[in-house]
Amino acid sequence: MGDYFITGIQQVGVGTTSVEKSWKWYKEMFGIDIRVLEDDTVAERMLPYTGGQAQKRHAAISINLQGGGGFEIWQYSDRKPKPVDFQIAAGDLGIFAAKVKSRDVKAAHAEISAKWNNVGPLCTAPDGTPTFIIADIEGNYFQVVQDSFVLVEEHKLFGGMLGGMIGVTDIEKSLVVYRDLLGYDTVVFDKTGTFEDLSYMNGGNEKFRRVLLKCSKPNEGPFSPIFPMGYIELVQAFDHQPRKIFEGRYWGDPGFIQVCYDVTGMDAFHEHCKKLGYPFTVDSCPDGIQFDMGDGSGRFTYIEDPDGTLIEFVETRRFALVRPLGIYENLYKRKNKRKPLPMLLFKAMRFNRVKFKD
Repeated sequence: MGDYFITGIQQVGVGTTSVEKSWKWYKEMFGIDIRVLEDDTVAERMLPYTGGQAQKRHAAISINLQGGGGFEIWQYSDRKPKPVDFQIAAGDLGIFAAKVKSRDVKAAHAEISAKWNNVGPLCTAPDGTPTFIIADIEGNYFQVVQDSFVLVEEHKLFGGMLGGMIGVTDIEKSLVVYRDLLGYDTVVFDKTGTFEDLSYMNGGNEKFRRVLLKCSKPNEGPFSPIFPMGYIELVQAFDHQPRKIFEGRYWGDPGFIQVCYDVTGMDAFHEHCKKLGYPFTVDSCPDGIQFDMGDGSGRFTYIEDPDGTLIEFVETRRFALVRPLGIYENLYKRKNKRKPLPMLLFKAMRFNRVKFKD
């Protein structure tokens, strides 16, 4: 079957009505200021999720060098983005909240509360750690979670993505994807009831079953120093009939559109997915030809969980190391694909820091 491995969460995609406005906000609030790639072309290979038609879009992937997955910020260019026509509630089907890491949650709460209004109270998560909820400029929920790891010291309280809260109809069925397929084999907690830390969300005072998962196996690969496996939290609602967040809308419309994993050995990984009953629904390179996106290239694929939530996998071939100088890293030339990239290369990505005009 061949060999494959998952390095970690490369990014969480968030559809928006304005890439620039959302990116500015993520930069100011979370320090997401390193441009990995940016592209403004036609998405030709997502037809199952874009109404059967290729759609022009503006997309950017940005990271925080202190560690954590990136933000893929995504906006339709020619088609008017269609926001959800109901108020998303905790437990609705799909990614209803993204997890963002902080080295000091209490200090981060004080800092962000001083410059933004839509911030919930500092409280305690079911595992006993401090946490709080914040809503961005388009109403997307982020859960800030404690994580002390810092890759490149930039004296920021926040880092990047650390996972997501995913609404499901049946946790046991969903475990086939998140535990057996993705490798989240350790239960941090499995609790049913009402929860203080969800109370700031719409519907957050209701009864839920929550299962927080992590991986027992250390991650490996070129991007393993910066991309964590993080956490996936499965949330099942009991007091309301959960709604599909993207029902009647396209991939890329406002909201969290996918969680994306960095994968090496895509063909072997596809065999693993098929064996568990989840073959790729999209494959950017079925003929083996690489896919180019702005400064990067590689291959991307998708599966759906039992409730239709999209999970993306990317096998990176080339990415911009120092974009202003035209310096790129080609991962296909590396003999040891499990070996992390040197710290010097991550530090060099400081030259890719994005600046916005006021």
